[in-house]
Amino acid sequence: MTLQARLMTAVIGMVAVILGAVGLATGTILTSIMQDNLNTQVSASLGELRYYPTDTAADILSSGRQAAGTLLVFRSQFGGDATGAYVTGSDGVATLTSEQVYELVGELKRGGFDTVSIDGIGEYRVLMTGGTNGEFAVIGLPTSEVTSTLTQIVTTVALVTVGGLLLLGVVLAVIIRRSLRPLRAVAATAERVAAQPLAEGAVTIEERVPASEADERTEIGRVGAALNTLLDHVGTSLDARQRNEERMRTFVADASHELRTPLASIRGYSELSLRDPTLGEDAASALERIQAQSLRMTALVEDLLLLARLEEGQELVHGAVDLSRLVIETVGDAQAAGPDHRWEIDLGEDPVILAGDEARLTQVIANLLANARTHTPAGTLVTVSVVQEGSEAVLRVHDDGPGVDPAVADELFERFSRADRSRARKTGGTGLGLSIVRAIVAAHSGEISVTSRPGDTTFTVRLPARPADPVVRPA
Repeated sequence: MTLQARLMTAVIGMVAVILGAVGLATGTILTSIMQDNLNTQVSASLGELRYYPTDTAADILSSGRQAAGTLLVFRSQFGGDATGAYVTGSDGVATLTSEQVYELVGELKRGGFDTVSIDGIGEYRVLMTGGTNGEFAVIGLPTSEVTSTLTQIVTTVALVTVGGLLLLGVVLAVIIRRSLRPLRAVAATAERVAAQPLAEGAVTIEERVPASEADERTEIGRVGAALNTLLDHVGTSLDARQRNEERMRTFVADASHELRTPLASIRGYSELSLRDPTLGEDAASALERIQAQSLRMTALVEDLLLLARLEEGQELVHGAVDLSRLVIETVGDAQAAGPDHRWEIDLGEDPVILAGDEARLTQVIANLLANARTHTPAGTLVTVSVVQEGSEAVLRVHDDGPGVDPAVADELFERFSRADRSRARKTGGTGLGLSIVRAIVAAHSGEISVTSRPGDTTFTVRLPARPADPVVRPA
């Protein structure tokens, strides 16, 4: 339940309980008062009776001015059967049957008030009096008027209570909604900020809680003010992070560029020194190690420089690229480099054409194939497929090797990330291959993802495609 619903439920529920208790207490008190009044009326009716010992109940009621509905059962001191009658609404008198009389008299005790129900007549409040010679009189008045009055009162109280609760609900809804409006503004602002990509790149958070909803004089307003302060701090931190990233990217690019010359010099001098016929075996071995490490360092520097330039939007030369042809050529090279693996190509009848940098896209395919070859055992089947799905060219590289360790899956495309832990092979790579793949794909406005489990690993590259030019087939 929402906060508004919980508050309304609690308040309306408590008020309903209070009103119900008040109504119940009022009804009980009114019932007691009206019953006492009816008892008084019954006693007064008994005092107004005038009769002769030989009269029947009907005679007594006919001779007096009793209220409509007055009931009388009478037996004189001279004995005989008890008779009963009641005053009808037309000031007439109707008699009771002997069965009704006997049933009524049998249920009563002398000297006290009782409420009885008589078949065919209704419910009565009665009083029975009598002497020592066997005579008695039962006088009663109907309870219908009391019941009708109480019903009207209860109905009125119920309707007023329900109406009051409905009005209370409307008023509460308006008040709570207006009071919680700052919170809704905070939630809306937080949702808009959460929808922004904040992980990388230049990020500017312009969303703020409106000043009218961030009044620090109120409890809820302080939440909006605190969120605005937090967003200011986060925005400042993101700006600082972006500046640091730009400085680091510039440093890496500059350092990589500057390192190319000394590394080339080291490699050149080591090659020149190795040509000296008088060079000893230990010195030659050391120079060979120096040359190998310089080559490895050169490759690392070139990769870092390429990443820096790709992130700056450089290094791409766009043109029409036949992705199907690139896959065929690159798989041929990979097959020559990894003859102990099995290679398959799955292509459609029509070529998949896209706009991109052919050299860099070739590097993407080559890196993915090298990754599959390096991190899977001999005999692994590597399948490369290219299809066009809507406006996207989709490249998939699948292998049935041991899979990617879940512990490194989230950082697989980060720089210097290695998958050796999951595939248990010493690759000796720089850990920049998949980072370069992701950077090239991102520079082409594409996406790369990986799904992996033992025996089923698939790298999926999605790139914006354009339809192939129509091919005129000979008749």
